[in-house]
This record gives sequence, structure tokens and C-alpha cells, in this order.
Amino acid sequence: MTINEQPSAAPEPISEPVPAPEQAAPEPARPVALITGVGRSIGIGAGIARRLAASGWDIAFTYWTPYDRRMEWGAEDGAAASIAKELEDAGARTAAIEADLTDPDAPTRLFDEAEQRLGPVTALVLSHAESVDSGILDTTVEAFDRHFAVNTRASWLLIREYGLRFRGEPSAGTGRIVALTSDHTVGNLPYGASKGALDRITLAAAHELAHLGVTANVINPGPVDTGWMNDELREALARGTPLGRLGTPRDTAHLVDFLCSPQGQWVNGQLLKSNGGAAS
Repeated sequence: MTINEQPSAAPEPISEPVPAPEQAAPEPARPVALITGVGRSIGIGAGIARRLAASGWDIAFTYWTPYDRRMEWGAEDGAAASIAKELEDAGARTAAIEADLTDPDAPTRLFDEAEQRLGPVTALVLSHAESVDSGILDTTVEAFDRHFAVNTRASWLLIREYGLRFRGEPSAGTGRIVALTSDHTVGNLPYGASKGALDRITLAAAHELAHLGVTANVINPGPVDTGWMNDELREALARGTPLGRLGTPRDTAHLVDFLCSPQGQWVNGQLLKSNGGAAS
């Protein structure tokens, strides 16, 4: 080696690439159901909300305390907060929204708030009702109009708002509309008539919203005691059912849960009686 030559530098060690830490797969987003008429903890709407929350849905729900105050059972203090807590304990995010469905602008505001708080609505469940007994001779025009405003017009406007906003992939067929109805008309004219009109609107949606991948069905839950029956009526209705009992909110909720599931996709445009075979 000559005086000007320098020893070559030792090669730097080659470092092995450090693998990135494994990351857990993100949790799949829960779909959102908007359920109307969830004002009482023993009601059908609350039963449906509990069942869907347990099945992995986030829940926006409506209630209207002034209606309960008008009825013989009265308002249930703190019901909305209590129901929301139950749903949250089941893993659901919730949005409890008080809404007067006689107001034709209420459906738009409901969807606005539900979307802002929880995200796009995948399932719409119509469980609300105006129901004050009266017959052909004693129904007032005011009562008739109020029943149709709540049970029929509001339901149409909610279905319309849902159809305008639904953004699910049509080929996936994930959209769901489920409405609760009744065939009780004798001595309950405005309720039964307005529910009959609701049936037609919902069944039309099965065809008119088919291009969106939305199914629409109606459930008649039959006699369900949610606090409005007296002992005599309760016993008479139970005797008219093969199993000798009345329906429960849980019975209705199981059917709604199935219809809203992927397994319920092929049931569409139907009026389903979930009444235990109760005699008419």
C-alpha cells in the first residue's frame, strides 16, 4: 500500500426492515334504524328498539309526550332517557327526538337530526299512532283529521323523506321500511281507517322504491297489551288466541328484527299478521 492509499471503510451493517405493528381491523359500522312512537317503556316501539339494538343497530327514536298525557295511561316521566340508556347498554348509539307528527315539517327535521347525530338511516320503522276510540256517529272532524295527520300523512311523509335520502347500494338490497297497522275499525273508526290508508302507502313503497334496493312491509301485531286493556278485555282476547295469551312487544320485535335482517330481504310488499292466530 502506498503512502497515499487509505484503508477502505468497513461496510455498514445492513439493518433488517422492522415490520409495522399489526393493527386491529376496524369495527364495522352499525346501521341506523329510525323508529317512531317510542314513548313508553312497555310499548311496542320500545320493544322493537331493544331488539334491533341487540342485533347491532344504532337507534334514533321519536316520542311525543303530549299525546301520552292526553291518554288514560298518562305520560311516563323520564321514559325517553331510560329507554336510551337501555339501548346504549346494549351497544347502540342513540338519538331520542321529541316530535309532533301532526306537523308536516316534522319528518324532514327528524331525518336531519338523525343523520347529524348517527348517520344515514337504513331502516325506517313506523310504530307511532294516534288512537282515540270513537265510531261513525260520534267521531268529530277534528279527531278524524288528527288521526289521518299522524297515522297516514306523517307516515307518507316519513317514507317519502326516507326514499329521497336513502343512499344504500341498490343491488345490495339493504333498505328496509316496516310499518305497524291494525284492522280494528268498529268503535275505532278514525284509527282503523287511517291505518288502512297507511297499509296502502307502505305497500306501494315496496314497488315505487324497489329501484333503491328497499323492501317495505306492514305488520299487524294483533292484540298486544301495552297498558290500555282492562281485565275483562284482556281475558276475552286471550281466550280467542290458540295459545291462550296476548301478544307482547317482544313478539312483534322479533318479526321486525327478521324483516330488517339480510335473511328477511325476500319478504317484500306484504301485510303480515303476527297475532298468534287470534280470532277476528
